Amino acid sequence: MFTGGYTLKLIRIDLAEESYQAEDIPEEYFRALLGGRGVAAKYYYDEIGPDVKPFSDENKLIFMTGPLTGTPVYSGTKFQLATKSPLSEKYICSNSSGFLGPELKCAGFDGIIIEGKASKPVYITIVDNDVKFHDAAPIMGKTTVQAEEYIKANHEEINKGIMSIGVGGENRVVYACIQVGDRSFGRGGGGAVMGDKNLKAIAVHGTSKVKLHNEADLKEYITGNMKACRDSKPVHTKLGTAQYTEVINNLGCYSVANFQTGVLDNAESLYAGEFMGKYKVKNAACYRCPIACAQVCEVKEGPFEGAKSDPEYETIGAFGGQCCVLDPAAIIAANQVCDEVGIDTMQAGTMIAFAMELNQRGLLKSEEADGVDLCWGNGESVVALLHKIANREGIGDLLAKSMYEIAREHPEWKKYLMHVKGMAFAAYEPRGFYGMGLAYGTSARGACHNVGGWTIRDELTSGKFDRFALIGKGKMVKDIQDTRAYVDSLGICTVVRSGMGFSDNPNGKILEYVTGVDFTPELMEIGERVYGLERLIYEREGITREDDYLPERTMTEKLPTGMAKGSVLTKEMYDVMLDEY
Repeated sequence: MFTGGYTLKLIRIDLAEESYQAEDIPEEYFRALLGGRGVAAKYYYDEIGPDVKPFSDENKLIFMTGPLTGTPVYSGTKFQLATKSPLSEKYICSNSSGFLGPELKCAGFDGIIIEGKASKPVYITIVDNDVKFHDAAPIMGKTTVQAEEYIKANHEEINKGIMSIGVGGENRVVYACIQVGDRSFGRGGGGAVMGDKNLKAIAVHGTSKVKLHNEADLKEYITGNMKACRDSKPVHTKLGTAQYTEVINNLGCYSVANFQTGVLDNAESLYAGEFMGKYKVKNAACYRCPIACAQVCEVKEGPFEGAKSDPEYETIGAFGGQCCVLDPAAIIAANQVCDEVGIDTMQAGTMIAFAMELNQRGLLKSEEADGVDLCWGNGESVVALLHKIANREGIGDLLAKSMYEIAREHPEWKKYLMHVKGMAFAAYEPRGFYGMGLAYGTSARGACHNVGGWTIRDELTSGKFDRFALIGKGKMVKDIQDTRAYVDSLGICTVVRSGMGFSDNPNGKILEYVTGVDFTPELMEIGERVYGLERLIYEREGITREDDYLPERTMTEKLPTGMAKGSVLTKEMYDVMLDEY
């Protein structure tokens, strides 16, 4: 059926036995689910039952590329992860850019399944079809950067295809990420699952090229559309995703002080023009990306001198908006710490904001937080707390837990935990545009703006929908979710997808050039199938309609300031959208 794009092979690795085997992936999996997120969900459904615990030998890490991963198509960088999440205690999907996905495809595999638990810390190298297990003792306790440098120094054939965990994963912080170079599987706690399995890192190098159905026409298409693709996202190149901070704050939809309001006062220092104008040193790009949206920033003076990272909109929202930190230098430093210790910036920022609100309300004093000042806006405290979280020291041990676990231990704090299914809200206030609330509630991994549906374009910037309307939002969110589900199964970055014809009205000619199959008429149906499979997994794991509701604050408290002042998304209002959905 396929004459390119797929290898139709995965490598299954048993950590307990230090063994591996290559196995065929049924072609019909790809025909029905494309690859990436869809096929990873299929393996999860078949192999990880509802009673499997996140921290157990029976849990697995399922990594899967898409048909465009590792091809000459621009931004064919993405690969997907499915596992049982210690954050949500349910199915989680996560995606990453970087170079490991393309390297894996060039090594001859569409995916990796990690099983069991190693008896001692190990890291794995995969060079083409040669898999080796190595003692990870020299890099335990090291940062992700140090681990990557060690692997490169000891394996000269390996360059960029490395993913690793930091001490956050080693210590099973439930929102520990897996760092893939300077990208990551950020959300859901995949790094904690790796840590529980005593797996510090995986490094891959492949020497072959991905087979293509029609290389000549593909090359002509790419050459002819490269400039158009680059020109379609000029602001992403100039300012990155931080471009959205100003507009979202001005519209009263920003994540501020643990979602107590939607407007951050005096936030001009966080707006992309001023932030990047003062701190940006260069752009960085993922595999074959013409956009280079990563804005690498460096602090040249002050208490955070030497800090260097590429904070995106969500990270600025997590530490800036949520924690009310107006110093970009502190946010750059916090982002660097998270990358190095391996924890999700979005969840970490909300957990710190949660602690700051408890302090605001007299429920948690600074002396109970190891003397760390929990007042809003203290950037040095944010950085200090991140280290404590990663090492599970003092107050950090509390903040390293899942929101479910905290609610069980402190039911009186439940009303201040801003999440759906254990995952913290993204940096958008859903009372400011109601479709985002439905996206958070129905997302197939918790309160996520990507998997759940990035409704900003439809509700805020295009004028397509009234942001406070209820009718029509169910279909809107479903269409966005289905689109994102098939895009996540392709193996490309969503930033460039529209430039290649992958929208809710798709033109998949480029996919035909790669695979030999014209998927175009079926892409939205495939997206629906992928999302339906994920919701089926959720149902099997005990998720019901009640779990799709938003936190008490969102449904009972009116926004106090800004352009959305007075807005609230009550349960009755939410039900209108959920019923339509």
